[in-house]
Amino acid sequence: TKTISKCYVQVTGMTCASCVANIERNLRREDGIHSILVALMAGKAEVRYNPAVIHPSAIAELIRELGFGATVMENCGEGDGILELVVRGMTCASCIHKIESTLMKTNGVLYCSVALATNKAHIKYDPEIIGPRDVIQVIKDLGFTTSLVKKDRSASHLDHKQEIRQWKRSFVVSLVFCIPVMGLMIYMMVMDSQLSGAHAHHNMSSEEMEARHSSMVLEYQLLPGLSVMNFLSFLLCVPVQMFGGWYFYIQAYKALKHKTANMDVLIVLATSIAFVYSFVILLVAMAEKAKVNPVTFFDTPPMLFVFISLGRWLEHVAKGKTSEALARLISLQATEATIVTLGPDNVLLSEEQVDVELVQRGDIVKVIPGGKFPVDGRVIEGHSMVDESLITGEAMPVTKKPGNTVIAGSINQNGALLISATHVGADTTLSQIVKLVEEAQTSKAPIQQFADKLSGYFVPSIVAVSVVTLFAWIIIGFVDFEIVEKYFLGYNKSISAAEVIIRFAFQASITVLCIACPCSLGLA
Repeated sequence: TKTISKCYVQVTGMTCASCVANIERNLRREDGIHSILVALMAGKAEVRYNPAVIHPSAIAELIRELGFGATVMENCGEGDGILELVVRGMTCASCIHKIESTLMKTNGVLYCSVALATNKAHIKYDPEIIGPRDVIQVIKDLGFTTSLVKKDRSASHLDHKQEIRQWKRSFVVSLVFCIPVMGLMIYMMVMDSQLSGAHAHHNMSSEEMEARHSSMVLEYQLLPGLSVMNFLSFLLCVPVQMFGGWYFYIQAYKALKHKTANMDVLIVLATSIAFVYSFVILLVAMAEKAKVNPVTFFDTPPMLFVFISLGRWLEHVAKGKTSEALARLISLQATEATIVTLGPDNVLLSEEQVDVELVQRGDIVKVIPGGKFPVDGRVIEGHSMVDESLITGEAMPVTKKPGNTVIAGSINQNGALLISATHVGADTTLSQIVKLVEEAQTSKAPIQQFADKLSGYFVPSIVAVSVVTLFAWIIIGFVDFEIVEKYFLGYNKSISAAEVIIRFAFQASITVLCIACPCSLGLA
């Protein structure tokens, strides 16, 4: 008896079905080649050959002579079928042993693992020898009920509606409270610049200027140390911090839990520190019954959350649009197939409706008019017109007669066809297209990988720089107060030098954190 081996060859340069037919036709004529099956989208040929007559390197050379690129694939395990089953009726470890030992003795089963806790079986098999329906039958014969682990065909993992909703909500909440905060801030800036102008032109004394400043409506003190401006800013900042920043806090917590620091950590740090610092100095001012209102940073969190949540919202809208195309592709796949048993002269003996994942290579599948082709195959009986526009873009229906190939996902139009399955499961053209699109979305360009690597160090380094900035300015201030005076224009002369230094140092360190927040800009 001659032994048959199997090898896989990566084929490049194929453009259409005629290239596939050309390779298959020419290689079948060669001595020692038992069968060949070429998958166009995967760019892969599966060859069964007699190792006594021909070697995989010689097979690749034959393909190269036809004008295509060909290399032998080392990991031959790629052709193994993988089956995930739910097994009911197991009670103890002996049941598991019974299933595993029986399956491992079955010809074609390469690996089997059964878990009692989850009722699941993971089986690897050679699709040339055995198929999923045969494996299920073996388990049923042992007295257990079994079914396929249902794969999610709804493409729900590609749905970004929830993320779009949550970031939109976060943006709207932040925006509603941010507009009044910005209005208050602009009003104060305009009033301060007018006062500075009056001070310069009319030679107002600092005391007069302070008196006019404190007579402004927003600077009016509701309680000693608590101005209208600070009270309104606090009221507007709290909802943003709690509701607008909710998702940022969740993401930051998850990142820190896994000992990583991402952009969310930076945003939460900047906003929380600004909020807590402002709240604390407000309490201190009220406790001291300060006559001069402290400078707070309640405007930082709303403005930061507005811009970043808007960015996140737009990002998920864009992601949703990209994923929509992939979801449409996945929806083209048929979910069931009609498998028929043929007698002599192709007489139809029986037909059975099965899940598309249970179709085995070599099965005869019946496709009625209006039905989708569940797998790639070759027509063995019947004539029809087939709409392949979903896959090929060809608007006109294509005539199919015995010997022609059909593509999974295309639609049979007017005649019933019997096809022999050639590519099933993950090997069908449609599955390969979906896989390519998914890989294109998940694979990263080298520059993107570099940016991701950098971002791991970016956040800790920014936090470090911010802390260094804080202490550096405190030291500089206490050594030479004039430098701080030079950069911290318009500070309140009535507060102590130490407070001015700490306030300025804190403002500088918060600024470092805030500016670094959109770290995608920094990395770009």
